[in-house]
Amino acid sequence: MDTRTTITTPTTTSIDGLLPLMWLASPALPVGGFSYSEGLESAVDAGLVTDEAQAAHWLTQQLHMTLARADLVVVRLAIIAWRDGDMAAIDALNDWMLRTRETSEMRQQTVQMGRSMVEWLKSVRPEALTPALSRREREKEWTYPVVWALAAASFDCELRDALHAFAFGWAENMMQAAVRSVPLGQSSGQRILSRLATEIVPAVHAAVAQVEPQAFSPMLAILSSKHETQYSRLFRS
Repeated sequence: MDTRTTITTPTTTSIDGLLPLMWLASPALPVGGFSYSEGLESAVDAGLVTDEAQAAHWLTQQLHMTLARADLVVVRLAIIAWRDGDMAAIDALNDWMLRTRETSEMRQQTVQMGRSMVEWLKSVRPEALTPALSRREREKEWTYPVVWALAAASFDCELRDALHAFAFGWAENMMQAAVRSVPLGQSSGQRILSRLATEIVPAVHAAVAQVEPQAFSPMLAILSSKHETQYSRLFRS
């Protein structure tokens, strides 16, 4: 896997790059992220998350222990690889994402959202689709972080800003999952989002400093596997 970190992107994102990142971070992006709780619903069912404080703590830990160490690192490396046209690195990152999704629900989420992201690019930004991705589309399961990175790479945005946008999009979806599953009120949800927003900057800093992605969250994997047979549920994960 190519682990280069040197990039030639601008140090400050222009307004032409900032607005697209807001677009990519929006929950209105039609990729289906709202239908997944990433194990949170199972944690609620197990009694591990029962109120606002516990939900905020759970999601903060998930941000630092899984997103910052895995998805954000993959997004960072994939943006570099897409801009360099390095399909060997892209394939390696995509394969790593598939290998490290420890349950069928986790794999289903990243593949379904990746497929939806490809369809979004076809419809809204076809100029961003590379010939290499189009050739591989029928034979590969593209994962969400890798395809999201392709969309971000096509805009004039700074790398860290792209990572902040990806992380905030995740945080907003997970906050809504907490509101629906705990359940919580909208004010509680906004306080949780405020806390996650303050944690995104150090999470991105850690992701930029990390050479390769890492995946180690055994409790999350156990909860995710239990969710597959959970009797009553709102979410697909």
